Amino acid sequence: MRSQVNVTNRHKRCAQKLCTLEEVDEYKTDWIHVRPMPIGCWTGFLGEDKAEVHILDLLFLPTADKMFSINMTDAKPMHLILTTNSMGPFYVALHVNKDVHVYGHNDSKFTSYNAGLTKEDFPTDSGELVRWATQRFGGVTSFTTVQNPIDIFFTGREGTRLGSATCALEHEDTFLKHFVELKTKAVPSLVKSCSNQLAQGEAELHIVNIPENASIRHVSVLVSTERAISLFFRGPQETSWSIHNPQHTMFGSNNEVTLMTSMAQHKLNPTVNGSSDDAEEVLQMAMVYFKARAFTSYSEVRLEGPMVTLVVGTKEQPAVTAPAPTEKLPVTTATPQMPLLMQLYTSPDYRSSLEPNTKVQSDKRIYAEISGHTLGEIVLTIKVINCFVRSKGSCPVVREMPFIPEACSAAVCPNSTRVSFSLDHLQDLASASWDLECTVNLCYSEKCGDGGRVKRSLEVTAPYMPPPRPCIDFGLSAVLGIAFGGFLIGVLLIGALWFIKIRTGYPTGLDVSSTAANLSGCPCSVTKRQPVPTHPSPSEDSSANASIGSTQSTPTSSMA
Repeated sequence: MRSQVNVTNRHKRCAQKLCTLEEVDEYKTDWIHVRPMPIGCWTGFLGEDKAEVHILDLLFLPTADKMFSINMTDAKPMHLILTTNSMGPFYVALHVNKDVHVYGHNDSKFTSYNAGLTKEDFPTDSGELVRWATQRFGGVTSFTTVQNPIDIFFTGREGTRLGSATCALEHEDTFLKHFVELKTKAVPSLVKSCSNQLAQGEAELHIVNIPENASIRHVSVLVSTERAISLFFRGPQETSWSIHNPQHTMFGSNNEVTLMTSMAQHKLNPTVNGSSDDAEEVLQMAMVYFKARAFTSYSEVRLEGPMVTLVVGTKEQPAVTAPAPTEKLPVTTATPQMPLLMQLYTSPDYRSSLEPNTKVQSDKRIYAEISGHTLGEIVLTIKVINCFVRSKGSCPVVREMPFIPEACSAAVCPNSTRVSFSLDHLQDLASASWDLECTVNLCYSEKCGDGGRVKRSLEVTAPYMPPPRPCIDFGLSAVLGIAFGGFLIGVLLIGALWFIKIRTGYPTGLDVSSTAANLSGCPCSVTKRQPVPTHPSPSEDSSANASIGSTQSTPTSSMA
């Protein structure tokens, strides 16, 4: 971490001028996306009639369109309450199914088309309206504030979320609500930005400035890239910045910064002195702090409200011609509330990680760890539902990937789960490049909901086959030679034995007569045992031979 830097004295390091600021439509550029965080809630409530209860608080600026639409043809069974404190009248086109009921105030400022509104006498204050809906329906599934709506579309996904069933109003990011899509009319003058094309090899530097007269005091920053980038944040005194997924990120700020990780939160003091919100001076501060010669983007944010969400790093890195292209880090997709990452390993101890461009043999087993970074305080567990592989190319092949859950304690895997795969059934396929994708559920206590999908590239190669051992080919001449050699050896051995018998006069272990007799098939033939000399040498004197002869014994019984 850099120590606090004083940049009140102007350096001449800033060689690049500030680019021309332009108003940003939809609050989104190639590099950043600013999202308001209005008041709302999102709970796990589901009524006894199996219907969800949703409240839309609609805010209209004087210059906004008075006509909008709400599409609920694919929606789950629900009770939808429309409320507003803006000056009407307003015209809404409702598209509903038979399980959707829409409510408006008795003095409703809404004129509906295609479907009618059920009139109810409910309060217009947000907190009072939540209490009324709780008494009327038993609870509230969501409360969503929408400014200048154009189209509101309910996607058909379940509107409940894991956690409490009590609606507590607080600032929220409505983008995280996957059950509804909001198209609104932005006010371009509230966000201004510009960017530069960096030279090859230059590090990315993004600068965000909140002017002194803005009402924003807390910014939730989500880093959505795996690239190494530098971020410089400047805001009024008492502004705080929370950075989610801060890997590979360097940052500087004149405010307090909190790094949000899956394990803990780390608060860091300001690293830069300086209070001016002048664009040129903020640019000077950032480039001096990072010792940079160029910057990627500069943005000014003036949205209404005390809190906003800022997504940084949305643009892909420009393609650069290189001798050997490098593989991108794992790309993941998941539901917005919990970004997911899949890391592969080659060993069951999960120590030998598998790099994206490394080929793995199809007769091996791979081990995967799927982890998530929670953006809130609720601790969720990850449950893998199914996995499959899709080949890369113009005609993709899809194969299901059976998996085996691997044991992992909560202390080792607080926000992750582990599984393993066999690649045997990919051996008969020609493709070597695959996308491994898994569908997961996010669980809280015993309740589980859709967690989206996580994807990772995988390179597969054929298993190693050792070279065949050389086979010696024996021809006919070799076979005949071996046979003749064996016959000749046998003749020589028999000749040697006969030579020994003739020279000594005693058997040497081969008694031809006894052998012949036994081979004749007469097991009862009687053969006389030959004397066994103790001194076979014929040079012994006659007295020694007589002595030996006198001690020889004769058989006392015949052989049976």
